[in-house]
Amino acid sequence: MHSVDGLELVGDPGRPSGRTLLADGVAQSYVDVADPRHLHFEYVRRMAALVDLAAPPGAPVDALHLGGGALTLPRYVGATRPGSAQLVVERDADVVDLVRRELPPPPPGVRVEVADARDAVTAAPPAGYDLVLADVYRAARMPGHVASVEFAAEVARVLRPDGIALVNVTDLPPLVFTRARVATLRAMFAEVCLVADRRMLRGRRYGNVVLAAAHRAGRLPVGRLAARAARDPVPGQVLHGAALDAFVAGARPGTDASLGVARGTAPS
Repeated sequence: MHSVDGLELVGDPGRPSGRTLLADGVAQSYVDVADPRHLHFEYVRRMAALVDLAAPPGAPVDALHLGGGALTLPRYVGATRPGSAQLVVERDADVVDLVRRELPPPPPGVRVEVADARDAVTAAPPAGYDLVLADVYRAARMPGHVASVEFAAEVARVLRPDGIALVNVTDLPPLVFTRARVATLRAMFAEVCLVADRRMLRGRRYGNVVLAAAHRAGRLPVGRLAARAARDPVPGQVLHGAALDAFVAGARPGTDASLGVARGTAPS
């Protein structure tokens, strides 16, 4: 076990090559140092399924990861899509230092920057990425400045016309936060879908919801994603179209103003 300032990397008793990154005792990331294709958390498998379906198998992509952790998904993309160019933005320099020191280096093409996610997206050139993957949390909460319409607009700007944005949302029944995030993405993107554990959607548990968004209708691989989610060890369900309409009914998009974010700035 390796630790620094509330951060720990601990071994997995059931998998000798597994490592879990903990922040104040809460699991943040899991990585298998021998097999980057092994994904422990179901929400990471759901995000990876969308990565798999976003482009022809093995084709390299340009990806922007907002939130780095132990670099689980950058390692996965590097293993499944060799030659991909990936920028990882992680706000916590201690996380970056611990992962760099104690885990194997990321695959070629991965660059890690210590920066705020919104600042990094705002500074990025337009239409530069095929994928934007957002998993940004602070003390188990998604900061308001990465949950607003204004932030979603910046993500839309840096995505290519066929690009896909993925967002991990942690929520508890009755999923009020998730509904608002879906409404927020729908304000900026032509197509949005949701995938989550069926028990979450029935209001029976706390957990993670993965949202996907695209510029044009029909871009998201909804049918194939639903089949993948149903086969997962933790079976998932996809909401899209009319089903997502019903889920979101009445929810309003979050804005910088409504979320208490000073216009044009990101909290330190």
